Amino acid sequence: MHPSPHTSIRRSKRRAIEELSDSQDNNHPCTITRQRRRNRGNMINPARKLNSDKVHSYLEKLWLDFPEDKKSSFTHLDPLWYTLYSSDAHKEKVLNWIKKKDIFSRKYVVFPIVQWGHWSVLIFCHFGESLGSKFKTPCILLLDSLEKADHSKQLEPVIRKFVFDIYRNFERTEDKRLLRKMPFLVPKVPQQRDNEGCGFFALYYIKLFVENAPESFSISNGYPYFMKKDWFNSEGLDDFCKTLDSSHK
Repeated sequence: MHPSPHTSIRRSKRRAIEELSDSQDNNHPCTITRQRRRNRGNMINPARKLNSDKVHSYLEKLWLDFPEDKKSSFTHLDPLWYTLYSSDAHKEKVLNWIKKKDIFSRKYVVFPIVQWGHWSVLIFCHFGESLGSKFKTPCILLLDSLEKADHSKQLEPVIRKFVFDIYRNFERTEDKRLLRKMPFLVPKVPQQRDNEGCGFFALYYIKLFVENAPESFSISNGYPYFMKKDWFNSEGLDDFCKTLDSSHK
């Protein structure tokens, strides 16, 4: 009798957590050996979907290609951290790793996450600004290539708790009532037409957002900016995927 897919994912998650625990401690953010990253790649691996290892590897390659002025305004978080945050045993470790990224000094923080076997992208905007700012609006973006599955309503409470914990761990003094009301935005972005392309969409969202993000993100003047249904076409996505493949051969 074969184990169910959910059982296999839980087992793989436990293996990933054990491997990560061996390779990190409370004083050092993600320093995982290449071998351990290869091992953790089995976490989510349906046919032809990108697993967490591939997403992280491609993201690192994308980041190297961005100009320095972009790197100074942006940072990114390891995709595995969101999964580990859901474990009580690793929650505080993840928050401490994020603290070392100094995200409140960056305009934007991009964070590919996987939930229920589906990739989407979180973007934290202007977390270092006043919560009442109309010109540099602290907010949370969720870019999802499968909106019809209605992931955002299920994810929002978890993500809000995650953000609240980040502020708490940084010992920020923002009004908790305002923090709980931080805008949670889900732009109408291009959608996948199959059940396998979410990882590539997530990476392409990141690439185009980093390249085109406004100097100051405001929900009262400009939103959703370029993040619309016609943001890009299938040909642009196909070319991007070919570039990813060629860079890893």
